Amino acid sequence: MLKTIKIENFRGFQSFELQQLGRVNLLVGKNNSGKTSILEAIQLLCSRTNLEPLAEVMTNRGEYSWNDNRRRNRELDICHLFYGHGIQPDSKICISGMNGNTQEAITVSIGARYFHLDDDLGKELNAESSSFHESSIPIKGLNLGINWTHGEETEILTFPLSNNSGLDLNYVQRFRRDDKNPLPNTQFVTSSSLGTENMIELFDQIVLTPEEKLVEQALHRIDSKIQRIAPFSSQKSRDSLDSRGGFRVLLSDSNQRVPIGSMGDGIWRILGLALATVCAKDGYLFVDEIDTGLHFTAMSDMWKLIWETSKRLNVQVFATTHNNDCWTSLASIAEEEDATEDGIRIHRIEKGKETSVVFTEPQIVIAAEREIEVR
Repeated sequence: MLKTIKIENFRGFQSFELQQLGRVNLLVGKNNSGKTSILEAIQLLCSRTNLEPLAEVMTNRGEYSWNDNRRRNRELDICHLFYGHGIQPDSKICISGMNGNTQEAITVSIGARYFHLDDDLGKELNAESSSFHESSIPIKGLNLGINWTHGEETEILTFPLSNNSGLDLNYVQRFRRDDKNPLPNTQFVTSSSLGTENMIELFDQIVLTPEEKLVEQALHRIDSKIQRIAPFSSQKSRDSLDSRGGFRVLLSDSNQRVPIGSMGDGIWRILGLALATVCAKDGYLFVDEIDTGLHFTAMSDMWKLIWETSKRLNVQVFATTHNNDCWTSLASIAEEEDATEDGIRIHRIEKGKETSVVFTEPQIVIAAEREIEVR
């Protein structure tokens, strides 16, 4: 598990630290304080040199453009990842932390590509290793460098950027990691929940395993009539990724298979959270606005699902909320648990501050009992 995180020059943070991380970490704070950006930063660190999760995040934010008039090749606007929304040679993002007892870090840097004026082949030279003065070596373009370290383990990757300083998605999609060195599992649930196709893919990973039963139990917590759930394949459900399709549930008071879309947004949200949690086994779960679509009476059961499953499957959880009922429901879980070093934490993010305000389990319980505002 990650114990600390330091973020430098990433999005709205010039420098920021999270200390005393627990197994479940709830980030609270005002709008535009950077809570979602913190989730993205930690996911970037955990993803090592795999940029596909980052590409998905940037696409969802609309941080891309097209590099031709036919809208065939999409480019990620990398500059929006950097503090101040601008890049130049030597621009650098660093996200680091203690993972267990080992230092882990990822550096995202911008480097200039130069070529030698006397080289007929226009051979590119690394700016740092060239013996020529920069004034005599025109800039040919920019590179995006990724350098991940975990103790003595290192991974390095370099991508060329376009003339518009964009990263072509084709480069990201072509890069495939060695299966012998797999990444830790990471799952990111946005405030708008998971799409139908993604949910079906996650369900396929756990079908006929003990984790499938955990998902059924999670739905049963919210609606006791739900007995079983199963995905079904139809072109309509796969084409409409924003729909609440792709699954049917069996109800105890009926012999009919009911589309899950008939059960309301809360059931869909809980299904997504349950699937994402069990599929993050031995890894990390990130949830933006975790309370979305949930009535306050369901939040205690939601936190029980997250807490019990994360302990059982060794998942570290990072979530955000604006909701008072959400954090007070978490306090009821903290009250039932013995205070532990890797337990439940609330982190208040304040714009302009370089560290979060941390609430440990006993402090969370006291704040809820005395109606002290932690957000």
